[in-house]
Amino acid sequence: MNRMTLALAGLAAVSTAGCQTAYENTADEIGTATIENRAGQQVGIARMYSLGGEVTMTASFNGLPDGTHAIHLHQTGNCSAQDFTSAGGHLNPGNNQHGTRNPQGAHLGDLPNFAVENGVGTVSTILRGTRDRIAPAIFDTDGTAIVVHESEDDYRTDPAGDAGSRIACGVVRRG
Repeated sequence: MNRMTLALAGLAAVSTAGCQTAYENTADEIGTATIENRAGQQVGIARMYSLGGEVTMTASFNGLPDGTHAIHLHQTGNCSAQDFTSAGGHLNPGNNQHGTRNPQGAHLGDLPNFAVENGVGTVSTILRGTRDRIAPAIFDTDGTAIVVHESEDDYRTDPAGDAGSRIACGVVRRG
């Protein structure tokens, strides 16, 4: 009977340890943004997750014009201007050049282009840097916005990638 009790206790300890490991590997949502077009209609939702020190941003859209669009993190969490210029320039805490094809390196606000077909599109990307570097930049005193542009980013033209006007915007909210 004692061997059976010890065996069950050991099995319970292993099971509990396994659950703890699974819990520690669960992504932590650190931010969300509801993205609206110039008419104030919701056209998308973006979420930021942290796992293992990395931050992943995913966004899904419904109601955007068809084609390839640039999406960027912008330095100010403000979408109040009709043309979304209140969001400022791209989020660039390291003062880097623009674009993943730029030999001097990209900045934090540079994200991959995404395709929209029949008004629907998605994008998912791992942000550059660690959570310890990214979270303070995104959640600073003036916040951060996610902006969708009318055209695609060329990944090299400084400062904005020649992506055209801003057609949708959302403020990133913590949690």
